[in-house]
Amino acid sequence: METDIETGQGSQVIVIAEAPAPDRVDDWLSPPLRPQQAALVAEAALADTLEVVTAAPVTRRVLALDGPPGDWLPDGFRVFGQRGGGLDERIAAAFADAYAVAPLPMVLIGTDTPQVTADMLGDAVASLESGEADAVFGPSADGGFWLLGLRRPDRSLLAGVPMSDEDPGRLLLERLAGAGLRVALAPRLTEVSTFETAEQVAGQCPASRFAAALSATAGGLGAA
Repeated sequence: METDIETGQGSQVIVIAEAPAPDRVDDWLSPPLRPQQAALVAEAALADTLEVVTAAPVTRRVLALDGPPGDWLPDGFRVFGQRGGGLDERIAAAFADAYAVAPLPMVLIGTDTPQVTADMLGDAVASLESGEADAVFGPSADGGFWLLGLRRPDRSLLAGVPMSDEDPGRLLLERLAGAGLRVALAPRLTEVSTFETAEQVAGQCPASRFAAALSATAGGLGAA
């Protein structure tokens, strides 16, 4: 699809991520993995996600990054440092920063769903580009959300949403509806939040870097 940022046509995907490093990885993999092993698995998930975004039918690709970029970063991404304290503030800032450079509809994802496909992202941005929806919401199996799409940034939709609670997705969806936005739903996905969900997700994308890295690092865990 031909697009032109100057005419306001097109869309963008924002990936919000932490630079994978042993001192930055979440504790969903460590333990049972050692921090260095967990960082390798996190890097693989990030690389898979960025590859899918590269293949998605969008005009711009943005990475809102906490930490320094590495050799896992492909060409074609505009990189912003994350701003704000909690995850709610950092997501809101990522939307605002991307829109300030290019006022195009936006879809934001993290790196905990390496099973995501370019078609899923394409469907999400198409709903926004066509005007059929003002927002896209991707629910996750644990009560959160793995994708949020907006035609324009609105900090009030995210400020104060307790991202670490059991059901932040419900509150966010209520806010979207309460703001009078027409919401399209993306598929429900399992986010990697525990070692067990990591194994489930790896089974859904067996050819991915993530699955290969998890298999390689976890292969000796059951050994005596």
